[in-house]
Amino acid sequence: MVHLKLLAAIGYGLLAPVLAQGSLRYMPFGDSITELGCWRAEVWQKLQEAGGPAIDFVGSMNSQTQCSGLNYDRNHEGHAGFQAVNIANQNQLVNWLQSNPADIITMHLGTNDVLNGRSTNDIIASFDKMVDQMRASNPRMRIIVAQIIPLPFTDQLVRDLNVAIPAWAQSKNIAESPIWVIDQYEGFSSSDLGGDGIHPNAAGDTKIANKFFPAIVKAAQSLQAENYANERKAVGFSALSDIH
Repeated sequence: MVHLKLLAAIGYGLLAPVLAQGSLRYMPFGDSITELGCWRAEVWQKLQEAGGPAIDFVGSMNSQTQCSGLNYDRNHEGHAGFQAVNIANQNQLVNWLQSNPADIITMHLGTNDVLNGRSTNDIIASFDKMVDQMRASNPRMRIIVAQIIPLPFTDQLVRDLNVAIPAWAQSKNIAESPIWVIDQYEGFSSSDLGGDGIHPNAAGDTKIANKFFPAIVKAAQSLQAENYANERKAVGFSALSDIH
């Protein structure tokens, strides 16, 4: 597990060669914070500016949200009102991934669980099951898990969940399918939420996009590097062949 607080400092211009190598499939997965709003559109725009299109957004949902005129890739797997516990218990992610396979997934889930009084242990157990399902779908899945944005009226429960996420991710991390934790809570204030106190406003969407984008690029880099190494092995090259 890699905690990526500092990854946003990467210069976007340096990422273009990686992003230009080939198309990867990315699933934005979550609840209404993923389904609604414009952070996905902002991530898409950043990818274009960094040298894409190289990452195909996938999912059974197709967003109708209009975002500053951006003609962005609207596919995603965000489901308003859904709880992580129910998604895991009903094996819904299995079917979604069968229909729309992914190489990279971001997961911002747990808000509705907290609102409905689910315990931290139950939410983490659902994350555990869903990671297993992701890896059953794709053993090389790159998994990006968010520490979720604040809920001012029940903030301690959000904090409890967010505190538990890094240790859980460390316990589930494997080299073939790494987990990155992104702290979407830190630096996110009540002024970044809309009038309902739950969903991000435009400023909040930008903050979410700014944190997810470099993590998605990091995941793409690791997959492209692995693909390149495998291709070299397939044609009989090795690292030693580069030593003169």
